[in-house]
Amino acid sequence: MLDKPEPKKTARQADEISAALTLAIHQHRIAPGTKLGEDELADIYGVSRTIIRAALLSLSHQQLVEIHRNRGAFVAQPSLREAREVFEARELIEPRTAHSAAARATADDIKRLHHHINNEHAALAKADKGAALHLSGLFHIEIARIADQTTIAGFVEALIARSSLIIALYWRRESALCEKHAHHALVEAIAAGDGTLAEELMRSHLLDLHSALDLRDRQTPGRSLKEALSP
Repeated sequence: MLDKPEPKKTARQADEISAALTLAIHQHRIAPGTKLGEDELADIYGVSRTIIRAALLSLSHQQLVEIHRNRGAFVAQPSLREAREVFEARELIEPRTAHSAAARATADDIKRLHHHINNEHAALAKADKGAALHLSGLFHIEIARIADQTTIAGFVEALIARSSLIIALYWRRESALCEKHAHHALVEAIAAGDGTLAEELMRSHLLDLHSALDLRDRQTPGRSLKEALSP
C-alpha cells in the first residue's frame, strides 16, 4: 500500500510554493494575466497538482490570483478603475500611518527601515527593478507595522499587493522608483518623531507614484512560467 502524503508536509509545501509565486509576482517575473497551469507548475516544483491547487487557492484569497471555472488560474489583472481606487486608498491611509509611526518608532525600527532602503538601492544598482519594487512595498508595510495598528496594517499590506500588479501593468515613469531621497527623508522624519512632516512626505511620495502610472489599457508581454520561475 502506498503511503499517503502527510497533511503537515503537504500544507508546508503549498505554503512554500505560494510564497515563491507571491515573490515572483511582486518582482514582476510573472506578468498580470499569465495563466498558471497546474501541470506546468507541478512539473516546475516537482510536486502534485493537489499541492499546486492549494497554493493557488491561497493566492486567490490574497487577490493575487484569479481562478476561473473551466479556464484555470491566472495572475490577477487589476482594472483601470481598481488601479485608481487602490492608489487613492493608499493616499488616504498611509500618510496617517506614517504620522502614527513617528510617534512609536524605536531605534531598532529605524535600523530596519534603513536596512530596507539599502537593499532597495542595491537592487536598483543591479538594474533589478522588480526586486526594488518588492522591497519598496515591504518598506511601506514596515511603516504600518511600526504604527502598531493591526487592522490598518492588514489593509496596507493588501493594498501593497494590489499595487505591485498595478505597477506591472501601468508603470510609465521609472524615475519615480529611482527617487532615492523620498524614503530617506521619510525615515528621517519618523526618527525625529515629526509626525506632521512624515505625514506630508508620505502623501507627496504616494502622489508621485500615482502620477507615474499610465492609466490606459495596455498589453503586458508574457514569458513562459518555466523561464520566469527559474532560479
